[in-house]
Amino acid sequence: MKRMTPIALATLALAGLLLAGCSSTNPADASGSSSGSKTIAFLMPCSTCADRFESKDKPYFIEAVHKLDPSITVIAENAQGSESTQINQAESALTNGASVIVASPYTAKAGATIVNKARADKASVIAYDGMIDGAVPDAYISFQNEKVGELQGKYIVDHAPKGGTVAMINGDITSAPGLAFKQGAHQSLDPAFTDGSLVLGYESDTPGFDGSKAQASMEQALTKLNNKVDAVLVPNDGMATPVIAALTAQQLNGKVIVTGQDATDPGLTNILEGNQSMTVYKSIRDEANAAAKLAVALAHGDKNAVKQQTTTTVKNDVGSVPAILLDPVVVDKSNIADTVIKDGFTTWANICVGAAKAQCPSN
Repeated sequence: MKRMTPIALATLALAGLLLAGCSSTNPADASGSSSGSKTIAFLMPCSTCADRFESKDKPYFIEAVHKLDPSITVIAENAQGSESTQINQAESALTNGASVIVASPYTAKAGATIVNKARADKASVIAYDGMIDGAVPDAYISFQNEKVGELQGKYIVDHAPKGGTVAMINGDITSAPGLAFKQGAHQSLDPAFTDGSLVLGYESDTPGFDGSKAQASMEQALTKLNNKVDAVLVPNDGMATPVIAALTAQQLNGKVIVTGQDATDPGLTNILEGNQSMTVYKSIRDEANAAAKLAVALAHGDKNAVKQQTTTTVKNDVGSVPAILLDPVVVDKSNIADTVIKDGFTTWANICVGAAKAQCPSN
């Protein structure tokens, strides 16, 4: 066999290095991770749950992670309402090197499975926006979801006429947030139902927080109640819009209290038009920033990060979970400027469309 000259060996070594450089993956690419780089997965439950996950949580979280460490790869996936899909996405993320999974569980079962698979892979799990049951995640970061329902229910108690009829079009109670919203709403409304100051005329749950199902439920409620409804408890803005459509078909829009959540642009426009009464604003940027800060610390192997950054504990069905709980805020026509506009969450230009323009600042 002919020996290679030193020059040939050097040339071959250089070529190998060049090839290795060409084959590496961009650390900021959400589709994979480069050799030696750290990877964090951000798993969302569905788009029908709330459009905020794709439009706000995802970009806020990725931005916050890369501000802390630009080299970290973020794998962001949406389960689109499928428990099995979310579990598969977690498995894929672990296979692709994720050492931390930030998961908003579509169902409690999916969340528990994700925690167990992560544990087997020595990875950490942060429950995001919804609690995981059936297993104990490393931490929980969310708003006080029961308080969201409490605020919605209290708004109805404070604004509905005495003896008024309430329809409750709840969300998906197979999801942890949906169940918490419903429980919180009942905490505020049940005393009024008991003493007769309000009447529960209709109640239904909505799989997948599906807007079309919410509209169908509202139509059924109106039929059952002969259009005699004074307030509708709706868990989020995405469901509130089709509920308003059902009310509009009976010329009841603007005459019935309708609650919401997420302070979406359509929801705020509905409020300005007088068709929706309130929404619950949650500073999603603060939530995403808190999750990113803890996830990056865990990815870097900081074992004390959970203890240092969490501020309370929350019990699930298995044990106590270290938590960061943020406060939600009621927004109605009176304080839009001082909340969502002031925070830069949205702009007047985004929400002052159609008939809502007449209710907006001229400048």
